[in-house]
This record gives sequence, C-alpha cells and structure tokens, in this order.
Amino acid sequence: MNDYAVIISGSKQYKVSIGDTIKTEKLNIEKGGEVIFSASMTKKGDAITIGSPIIENTNVKGIVVKEEGKAKKVIAFKMKRRKGERKRIGHRQRFSEIKITEIS
Repeated sequence: MNDYAVIISGSKQYKVSIGDTIKTEKLNIEKGGEVIFSASMTKKGDAITIGSPIIENTNVKGIVVKEEGKAKKVIAFKMKRRKGERKRIGHRQRFSEIKITEIS
C-alpha cells in the first residue's frame, strides 16, 4: 500500500496520501493557497510512526482547490404528537476542498 498520514483538521481526522483530495471544514484561505497540517500518524514503507497527539517535525502540505462549497442539506424534523406542532430545520455545512501535495 502507498505511504499515508493521518491529519487533524478542525475536530476531525483524515487519512490522506499524496494526490488525494479531501473536504474539510471551511478554512479562511483563498483558492491556490497552501495549507500545512500536523500529522498524528504516518506510514512510510514498513515504518509506522504514531504521535501523542502529533508527530514533531512532520507536516502534510496541501493546496486549496475549492475555497468554499456547501454540503448536501441535512434536515432536522421535530414534532410533538397529538399537538399539531411541527418544526423543520435545514442546514448546509460549508467546506473547503484541499489537494494533498506533500508528506514530509
């Protein structure tokens, strides 16, 4: 299998390798800008390195492909039985699309 790393962005972790495109929570960086993530785990060849919580001197670099997009709508529906009370709420999370260029 290819070399990969596990990065932390926002409150989520992503397993990435070079050339992957990921959708993260919205970052305030313009299209074409460079992003640097800290790695919490890497695999290069047979060597696996695990950090606690991150690995020192290891970075994952990426380029912003899409500055801002919106995910599919998530609908929350609340209802109280026998009362005729209904509430429908929709939410679309904003995201940034990032292409991984380097794991060092």
